[in-house]
Amino acid sequence: MPDLSTYAAVKDWLYSLKNTGAKYGIERMRVFADALGHPEKRFPVIHVAGTNGKGSTCAMLEAIFRRHGRRTGLFTSPHLVHQGERIQVDRDILSHDEIVAYTRRLSVVAAEIARSDPELHPTFFEFMTGMAFLKFAEAAVDIGIIETGLGGRRDSTNVVDPEVSVITSISLDHTEILGDSVEVIAREKAGIVKQGKPVVLGELCPAAEAVIRDIAAERGCDVHSIREAFGDDPSRYPETSLAGEFQRRNAAVAMLAARLLADRHGLTEVGAAEALRGVHWAGRWDRYALHDRTLILDATHNPEGALQLQRNLHRLVEDTGRRPVVVAGVLGERRARGLFPVVAEFAHEIILVRPQQARATAYAEMEAAIPAGFAGTVRRSTVREVFPAVGLCTAGAPGGTVVATGSIYLIGEIMEAVFHEVPVAEHVLQD
Repeated sequence: MPDLSTYAAVKDWLYSLKNTGAKYGIERMRVFADALGHPEKRFPVIHVAGTNGKGSTCAMLEAIFRRHGRRTGLFTSPHLVHQGERIQVDRDILSHDEIVAYTRRLSVVAAEIARSDPELHPTFFEFMTGMAFLKFAEAAVDIGIIETGLGGRRDSTNVVDPEVSVITSISLDHTEILGDSVEVIAREKAGIVKQGKPVVLGELCPAAEAVIRDIAAERGCDVHSIREAFGDDPSRYPETSLAGEFQRRNAAVAMLAARLLADRHGLTEVGAAEALRGVHWAGRWDRYALHDRTLILDATHNPEGALQLQRNLHRLVEDTGRRPVVVAGVLGERRARGLFPVVAEFAHEIILVRPQQARATAYAEMEAAIPAGFAGTVRRSTVREVFPAVGLCTAGAPGGTVVATGSIYLIGEIMEAVFHEVPVAEHVLQD
């Protein structure tokens, strides 16, 4: 058995769990869930997939249920700073001691599974999924709000049988895994649609929506879209404390799902609307007042996200009358090509930083993605140079606004630098 005597040892062991075998899909998770006694069947579930917006939508749904006095389980990924952020009950994250205790229990089950077939040993994400299911079952949550890690059909979370399935959006991302067209990606994400269970759709392109509706019809599922419920005018969508027009679309998705479950769970329209106006979800156009600057954190990692960033930056420049300094870094050259033309449109200075991840885009590749006509300055730096201590930022001038964007792992590193005197060091790439 591995050394699981301390949290540091547990963390290292969990991060070492990678898919090294030939068995893909959710077969490992099915075996793992069965060995655990199917804790995922002991509480009602809302299952949420989508290219963008699924984390924010999960946070909104959690807020709605908690506003009505329901005990909530929230499973999302990846985490920003603390690994325990992935598994929350009533928005309390899983503590180090709990992660150690659950890992010790689950490792015994995993080892027994691996005795018959080493390739069936759970990966890191499968282990965290099993941990979430067990925590939620033992905490007797009234609802589990479960976000897919990647895709849907083959995602480890897809062992659940939800009360409602939610698909927030479909666009091109993770194409090397999910496929290179919106139709193929839609089919992957529609894998969470279960027989006879209602489906809620966000704002999808016609091609993606047609695929999902066909699959839903095959499985006898009613489909509810925000266009049908609220119309095409975003001003008719529910208001939310999260910034940006796209967050109002996410709020519409959450409200529509809540309506479907209102009678069963005692939810009200008024209570849901109040909850949506008090949601917090870190790293999504998330504004902080530092010592002498305003910092906005906004994870943006695909074309759809870049479009939303463009709208937010345009509004920021209009509101302040000044162009911000933008700190940016991504994983992958393709993502750099999608992000930096948007950044260059609004920034007066671009500071390039590389997330501490093996797949981080090289400085030269990021520079090549900045349009040749950009009139501002471009320089290379690091997270610790830009954010040298808690509450401090060296970018730009006092009184100015700094926008940090790109990889969600970069946003996590910045949050750690800005808000934690002692390094947490839990942002290892796994998802």
